[in-house]
Amino acid sequence: MQIVSTNSELRARLTNERAIAFVPTMGNLHEGHLNLMRLAREHGTCVVASIFVNPLQFGPSEDFDKYPRTLEADCAALRGLADVVFAPSVNEMYPMQQAVFVELPPAADELEGAVRPGHLRGMATVVLKLLNIVQPQVAVFGKKDYQQLHIVRSMVAQLNLPVHIVGGETVRAADGLALSSRNQYLSTAERAEAKFLYRTLQGMQRAILQGDRDFERLQRQAVEALSVRSWKVDYVAVRNQLDLLEPSLEQRNLVILAAAKLGNTRLLDNIEVSLSE
Repeated sequence: MQIVSTNSELRARLTNERAIAFVPTMGNLHEGHLNLMRLAREHGTCVVASIFVNPLQFGPSEDFDKYPRTLEADCAALRGLADVVFAPSVNEMYPMQQAVFVELPPAADELEGAVRPGHLRGMATVVLKLLNIVQPQVAVFGKKDYQQLHIVRSMVAQLNLPVHIVGGETVRAADGLALSSRNQYLSTAERAEAKFLYRTLQGMQRAILQGDRDFERLQRQAVEALSVRSWKVDYVAVRNQLDLLEPSLEQRNLVILAAAKLGNTRLLDNIEVSLSE
């Protein structure tokens, strides 16, 4: 496994590669990330991982400087899974002040876009830069960040980028909690409670599969159920998988998305719901 930190080094390393599969990350890796690496190996002969904490994704009240940077441990975890690790500096990725950004689809103004203004624009912009630098044939993103995956797919289609986007299924702990770098900040009591977010989404999924189409009521009940357990809920929303907009009663492929704080830790999760004809 080779570790490189500049665009020129990376391009030189990848010059003769013809089947590159790419997994972009911000580091602080866990088993969910490693599962994406294994999925990437199924789609390419050369697997590239990037580790870059992107300042454009952090708002004024979000502490970019305190985001955990664990490059040595991350590279150790990637041995045997990645062929190349690209770990650029901020100056390497942004040699001048970024003045050009990706214009996002309507779905980006809601959910995470409403709670964290600028976050998704910063994510899409750095992903576009990384895709241009790596030039992979396949790029792998986790479904846990469902809105992010949707926006990346939209961007690739709209800008005619020659890369196939693969979505990796969410990896969960035994009790259902979606694996996340944020989980390490949960106290023992909070960790025991954290599984309730996914269980709430599962309850909504069961109700919809049993024919309940009153999405507003289901969303309201979920927020109330979380709130009484001391969660601070940003949103629980039923959306159409295709565009992440509010679904009509006729649409069959749905997704339930949620974001809520437990103590000081903000957790995201989602669950797909596909109705038979």
